[in-house]
Amino acid sequence: MSNVEEKCFHCGILLGKDTIVYDEKKFCCSGCKTVYEIFRANDLSCYYDLASNPGASPIINQQKFDFLNHTETVEKLLDFSDNQLHIISLYIPHIHCSSCIWILENLQKINKNISHTQVNFPKKTVRVHYNPQLITLKEIVVLLASIGYEPYISLDDVTTKKKKVNRSLIYKLGVAGFAFGNVMLLSFPEYFEVDEFWLNQYKPFFRWLMLLLSLPVVFYASSEYFSSAIKSIKSKLLNIDIPIALGIFTLFIRSVFEVITNIGSGFFDSLTGLVFFLLLGKFFQQKTYNFLSFERDYKSYFPIGITKIDAYGKEENIPVYDIKKGDRLLIRNEELIPTDAILINGNAQIDYSFVTGEATPIYKNSGDKLFAGGKQLGSAIEIDVLKEVSQSYLTQLWSNDAFTSTNKQPFKSITDSISKHFTITVLLIAVIATCIWFFIDSSKALQVFTAVLIVACPCALALAAPFTLGNVLRIFGKQHFYIKDSNVVEKIAKINSIIFDKTGTITTGNTSKIAYEGENLTTEEQAILKSTLRNSNHPLSRQLYDLLNQHDIVTLDHFEETKGKGIAAISNQQKIKLGAANFVGAPSTTSLATNVYVSCNEHYKGKFTFNNSYRKGVSKVFKTLHKHYHLAILSGDNESEKEHLKKLLPASTKLFFNQQPAEKLDYIKMQQLQGENVMMIGDGLNDAGALKQSNIGISIAENVNVFSPACDAILAANQFSKIPHFIKVSKQAVRIIKWSFFLSFLYNSVGLYFAVTGLLSPVVAAILMPLSSISVVAFTTLATNLICKKLK
Repeated sequence: MSNVEEKCFHCGILLGKDTIVYDEKKFCCSGCKTVYEIFRANDLSCYYDLASNPGASPIINQQKFDFLNHTETVEKLLDFSDNQLHIISLYIPHIHCSSCIWILENLQKINKNISHTQVNFPKKTVRVHYNPQLITLKEIVVLLASIGYEPYISLDDVTTKKKKVNRSLIYKLGVAGFAFGNVMLLSFPEYFEVDEFWLNQYKPFFRWLMLLLSLPVVFYASSEYFSSAIKSIKSKLLNIDIPIALGIFTLFIRSVFEVITNIGSGFFDSLTGLVFFLLLGKFFQQKTYNFLSFERDYKSYFPIGITKIDAYGKEENIPVYDIKKGDRLLIRNEELIPTDAILINGNAQIDYSFVTGEATPIYKNSGDKLFAGGKQLGSAIEIDVLKEVSQSYLTQLWSNDAFTSTNKQPFKSITDSISKHFTITVLLIAVIATCIWFFIDSSKALQVFTAVLIVACPCALALAAPFTLGNVLRIFGKQHFYIKDSNVVEKIAKINSIIFDKTGTITTGNTSKIAYEGENLTTEEQAILKSTLRNSNHPLSRQLYDLLNQHDIVTLDHFEETKGKGIAAISNQQKIKLGAANFVGAPSTTSLATNVYVSCNEHYKGKFTFNNSYRKGVSKVFKTLHKHYHLAILSGDNESEKEHLKKLLPASTKLFFNQQPAEKLDYIKMQQLQGENVMMIGDGLNDAGALKQSNIGISIAENVNVFSPACDAILAANQFSKIPHFIKVSKQAVRIIKWSFFLSFLYNSVGLYFAVTGLLSPVVAAILMPLSSISVVAFTTLATNLICKKLK
């Protein structure tokens, strides 16, 4: 073999005269050789085992990154900044295979000052965590460039931090559409078998022209299906892309064979049409999901407000999307900082585990910059907003892997479940039909084998779930039921047990009656109590805060909120406690009412008694659900409402009181061990652990300013009565997907009849393939709109 035909071991470029040989391997340049040496020195040589010639030849010009020496420029690029930790997302266009992902997520082996990296393959970005005291951003960028992964950093990144738009799908769709239209035009004489001199004269030319037009469709437009199928096979998983790739490949090989041997025109029209409709479906799905993602992620926080302080010191709740630059916000205990801001008042103790995964609180002083995603621990703080809320960033926090319960079993979607059996079934039919025809007419055996693989391509099967679930997500969002992702709909359809929290979930604080019994509080004690309640987000705290008279806000020297027990605070050496009786040192009582006890300077003062008001329609919701589900209430309150709940709810509803957060979580675990698929509906506060552990966690949002990443969905409190309808629609959506699969199977059955009988013609394939896709999309859209009518 000549040297020209050989490829560089690292990047795959054809070798020229200036070949470099090192370690018995050949490289096109010293750059590729250097990268190989770097990987070898750091025990990363298995990079080359994941893919052949995966790397790019590095071009290193360190001076071009000198702008990263400017602190102000770097700060504009960072996602997060602290003395010991910087986080940045870098766009790397060259990411293209598993080797790229592997090496970029192992950068810490090359430079130990990089603590963590995570690749987002679809967006071609790498999120880098590093210590700015040990390594600079420029050094990281130079390192990436030196191994062939130079980041793309433009002026837009510094000014507006715009996302890079991936237009590859549009280009592929354009290529497939152009080829499909022209191939169809060239195929018409073949369809009608027009016996005309000039058409017969140029028939071979038209066939070769169709072959030429199909090449970019197969090798460019449909490349993702082949790469996905190969990765699936390597992972020993059977996904829906395997039969699709197999169908495209078979169509192409069979068609090329017919053209070369001049025995037919092949199936180039079906091939280009198949790829075009698949890409069109993917494009529609992407556009729909982009819209849904914006609508769902943006509006999913409408019920979650924030407290704004106006120029006169008046507090008001506003939706987070109304936050403007320069606004002054009040951030209470356990509240999430929704946007980058400056601390102007209070003692900030920020938990950045939402962003960094590290739960160690960071203390900030007045004038320090606070980043979006931090959660305040302790007394309330006041911040000055630097920029408007980034909804996409909050969504990233909501979807963060750090909040994915390791106790949940992996979920397999209905498409994944069926695709495995579908692939095996298609292959069996192809093999059996081929064997039968081998004995009947061996000349048709190969033709039947390829025909089965062609007609059984599951394009309609691949479109059913995305279109159905996408439409359901859109409709749910309009009804203020905001779901994290489409898999949640399928999970809801599988539940058989529903567990409710009581306070803040089936009860509402807006109409509760509160009575005080005990010693009168002094003006100073009332002011401290009001200021203490101002810092808390517990539903009872918010109700009590709204009840008390207006007082001047005092600064708290100490604030501590213990979940399930109460709050302790100190101001001007005055200590106040409120919460459970044993927490504040109140005398024992036999009262079963919901009480909040208060003590000042370790002296018991009195108690506030809450008379619960239940949500409208709660009895009807439970009566509807108990016919099909196991129902239970896990309440942290005492048994004061037990008798009333027994009258209000179905007799089969299990009631548990005095439940600590850990006990709620343990109960759900026990139910899951017994084979139950559990839905937990809570208020997102003390229920965080239970929401995270359950198969489906739904947080009820009313006037609560707490961001709850542990949940799978957020439901506006005024939509509580629609819970049975949401569950019913989810179940019906899964049925629609199954009916779509059945519809797809009908088309496949008709096509398989023609295939196994050796009668498959280009005309039949050209009609069945696009018709099946269009009909499935139309059916899912109309059906989902129909089942969701009751929600409106």
